[in-house]
Amino acid sequence: MSKAFSEISPSEFFYRNRDLAGFTNPTRSLYMTVRELVENSLDACDAERILPDIYISIKALSEGQDPKHYVVSVKDNGPSIAAEYIPKALGKVLYGTKFTLKQARGMFGLGATMAILYGQITTNKPVKIVSAYDSKSYEYTMMLDIQHNRPVILSKNEKVSNNSSGLDIEITLEGDYSKAQQKIKEYVAQTALITPYANITFDDPFNNKIEYKRITDEIPSPPIEVQPHPAGIDVETLRRLINKELTLISFSDVRDKVKKELNARTNQSADTLAELAREKWDRLSRDVKLITSLAVLLSINLDEIDKIRIDKINPNTDEASYITFDERYLTVKLQKIEPFYKYLLSIVEGDTLLSFLVKNFQRVGESTARKFLEYVKFDEDKRIGTLTNDEIVRLTEAMQKYSEFLPPDANCLSPLSAKFLEASMESMFKPEFVEAIQRPASAYSGFPFIVEIGVAYGGEIKEEGIKLYRFANRIPLLYDEGSDISWKVIKEIDWKRYKISFDMPLIIVTHICSTKVPYKTVGKEYIADRPEIEYELKNGLRFLARKLFLHLSKKKHAEMASKRANIYSRYLPLLAQFSKELANASRLPKYEKLIRYGKRYEEEQE
Repeated sequence: MSKAFSEISPSEFFYRNRDLAGFTNPTRSLYMTVRELVENSLDACDAERILPDIYISIKALSEGQDPKHYVVSVKDNGPSIAAEYIPKALGKVLYGTKFTLKQARGMFGLGATMAILYGQITTNKPVKIVSAYDSKSYEYTMMLDIQHNRPVILSKNEKVSNNSSGLDIEITLEGDYSKAQQKIKEYVAQTALITPYANITFDDPFNNKIEYKRITDEIPSPPIEVQPHPAGIDVETLRRLINKELTLISFSDVRDKVKKELNARTNQSADTLAELAREKWDRLSRDVKLITSLAVLLSINLDEIDKIRIDKINPNTDEASYITFDERYLTVKLQKIEPFYKYLLSIVEGDTLLSFLVKNFQRVGESTARKFLEYVKFDEDKRIGTLTNDEIVRLTEAMQKYSEFLPPDANCLSPLSAKFLEASMESMFKPEFVEAIQRPASAYSGFPFIVEIGVAYGGEIKEEGIKLYRFANRIPLLYDEGSDISWKVIKEIDWKRYKISFDMPLIIVTHICSTKVPYKTVGKEYIADRPEIEYELKNGLRFLARKLFLHLSKKKHAEMASKRANIYSRYLPLLAQFSKELANASRLPKYEKLIRYGKRYEEEQE
């Protein structure tokens, strides 16, 4: 018996597998909702260099025991979202602005949409969105069509706004605040620690208000989008870069342009298109020439051309492979009709390999590209469109192995900086000793990363033992600490060498920022073991351990000096009295100078 096959949307997939995104139960889901909304707000403010003012509210809809329904609201003063993008940005899974090669808190395009989806499947209540944009306020009430991964707008209102910008999202969901409150409060506190330029206010279900004021008005420089690094390329990415000439244009968008420039009618045949195009060929735009050439050479009429998706055009065999609207994969021979055949080949043959490498990869100049092509034994004048599948695979493998490419560009990263991390730890923990370091930029698998580490000791830190605070792209990581690479590195360091024990009041902060943080799960809670990251963590911690060792040594010497000075103060008067009595003198000898000399000596020794 044949089995029935079916397809599900991304929304449907995460509806069935919401544990993958961290929405495991009412406790974890309440925490994840707060986290995802706050991260979206902070990312939006960072992108526009706006000092963030974030307001978080959790209110119960009814009395009684948990789990029960809560309303979670997060409001910011960020740039907001233009009205036309709100439905898709917050009502469609895997739709967003973060699929670029630069550092961001979010990575998967799930975020707020997953929180909205969870709220809908547990309470069947719509999400409420208020967006202040361009002096107007747009209010949406929406639900998700989970089966088709699209928003369903229940209501939309527009009015004049006093707020210049900002976004307010309100989600009703099932949660367990009694169990989640510790993690949520810890998350808010740690977010304030790693974002010292933000004002964050948390209003809990019991009307308790927790406020964290910014300690600096300086915002770290925003990351800059960069091109991929050769070492991080796989076969599919390289193939897409080679084929991007054809994928950059939308057939449906150009169809009307073709009709206008050629004076073509609806459903015009390929032969008629060829006649019309030849008459005006030199006056046609690039996109019209390309679409017309495809229609003519594939013998497809104008209104059917947007129902296919070109996969590959092979100039070596004069064949075109494409996918039809009903998912059939067809390969046909190109007809050699001029000037269309010559023009299409000039497009699909593309750049030379030398030019392609220089234009599409970061930190690859002509000299580096030539050395690499000599290494892989490719002709620098070979056209990229003529590469066979085997040659694309060989080129990719060589890129991953070649060791002479320059390290990835770190401009796509936005670390906090040692100065701000140290100031933030000083403000929050009020320690006796605090020091932070930012390691030089490094890379793993072609992806740049920077490690920042801070250590705080003593002072108002009363809890004994090492307390680890983990961050990745300024996201607090609160779960699965024991599986994280930071904790593994801490355990492997020989702390006794630095006279540091595990029962000391010590706080360690680790921050890893990268264009691709190697999380082990979609829930983004702990970082995988990567030798390059482990190396940077170890060296940074050892540097700070030496700093703390020097501080503790000086402190110990100072304490010993103080004790010796106390001995002078205690016994010299007695010795002076004894000397007076022994000599039958009428007054005590002048011993105060000796005490001063002793104290001065101890200070000099220190």
